[in-house]
Amino acid sequence: MVRFSRSAAWFTGSLLFALQTLAYDNSRSDNLAVYYGQNSYGATHSSDTANWQKNLATYCQDDTINAFPLAFLNVFFSTGGLPEINMANTCNSVDSGVFPGTNLANCQFMASDIKACQARGKIITLSLGGATGSATFSSDAQAQQFADTVWNLFLGGSSSTRPFGDAVLDGVDLDIEGGSSAGYAAFVTRIRQNASGASKPYYVTAAPQCPYPDAYLGTVLNAVAFDAVYVQYNNWCGLNNYNNPNAWDFGTWDNWAKTTAINKNVKVYIGAPASSSAAGSGYVDAATLGNIAQQTRSQYSSFGGVMLWDASQAYANGRYDQAVKNAMGAGGGGTTTQPPPPTTTQPPPPTSTTTTTPPPTTSSGSGVSCAGVAPWSSTVAYNGGQQVTYNGHLWTAKWWSQADVPGGAAGDWTDNGPCNAKLVATGAATSSAAPAKATGTAPKASASKSSPSSAKDGATKNVRSSRFFRL
Repeated sequence: MVRFSRSAAWFTGSLLFALQTLAYDNSRSDNLAVYYGQNSYGATHSSDTANWQKNLATYCQDDTINAFPLAFLNVFFSTGGLPEINMANTCNSVDSGVFPGTNLANCQFMASDIKACQARGKIITLSLGGATGSATFSSDAQAQQFADTVWNLFLGGSSSTRPFGDAVLDGVDLDIEGGSSAGYAAFVTRIRQNASGASKPYYVTAAPQCPYPDAYLGTVLNAVAFDAVYVQYNNWCGLNNYNNPNAWDFGTWDNWAKTTAINKNVKVYIGAPASSSAAGSGYVDAATLGNIAQQTRSQYSSFGGVMLWDASQAYANGRYDQAVKNAMGAGGGGTTTQPPPPTTTQPPPPTSTTTTTPPPTTSSGSGVSCAGVAPWSSTVAYNGGQQVTYNGHLWTAKWWSQADVPGGAAGDWTDNGPCNAKLVATGAATSSAAPAKATGTAPKASASKSSPSSAKDGATKNVRSSRFFRL
């Protein structure tokens, strides 16, 4: 009896230790988040099918990756009032089928993979948006209603149309790359309210783009609590310019985390391409990224780890994810805590410091006023909302852009119409589009928060490539 009791105690203690070891700890500074779902490698290597995206459980066999945002819930309101999800060759409405009366893919076969990954201490969240997503709200009330839909379809609620069956995801990620920020604070607040008192923690993350503040999420990040932000560092302010203090802006994000963020324990990640083919630029080798991560951790307590786009690229690139994890080294962390409680009242968004470009105005004569607006330049990095003149028209940047001609195939610019001939600018001195602070050519994302460049190969079934690492 004594021997049995001791054995039982030893077994119980070992089991508890194992569970504690496997539990996800958001407070750590060595976590690795890797996006899954868009088969980015397949989008750039259509003939190398052997290295296309595998089932989710494939990437959970070791302790390298800690968090998997599933990409993407890309359409908010579709047939039957329900959203759409598209995860390329793993799950899409064409190959996987849909729930009757909807265009929502039925991916219940993924339930066992999701639960297997969670059993290994990983969190699986749902990423909303993406570069081609129809991700906008008309009001706070619509956003709150949609939060309830997401809660019932994917998180702790219940529905007869749950795409992942009885698997319960661990939260949501906002990867909003167009439209406006309207309604998102209300969406997050409602998700927090639904999660209050739940039997497990639910996490809310976002994937803003450097430079700070993000064009679409800036006011949202200031208004409601986030657990982590996966900053996309593959623009001129990113990894290629790490040694340029005028470009690399992690310190600004750290200051936001400590002084402005609602959750002062929010973690800030360095987001990076997992291969040279995962983005047009911004890729650095694993040793370099690991060194940058170590230096950033030593300087900024908000540092939470590294985010990669995406799992397929990392595995095809000689397990880049594993190499980065090892190069980053171990970081400290406290005990796992519940996410911040929901706020009952939504604080008003702080006044933005971002200069916005006023809409074009007409003047005497035909056309819009282009007075004081500089001609487009291929050497200037433009942020969303900035304006240029090109071929006698006024153009407004939809998102971060460099070297993409207004009216070109990339679709980076909105044509505001022909300039009034009397008011076309002749010089660049008064341009509202300031050049990038970094010297040299700014990194241009191939799958970025920048643009919805979508590519489908006949054999890949909704494999998407985009211009930032993923999106």
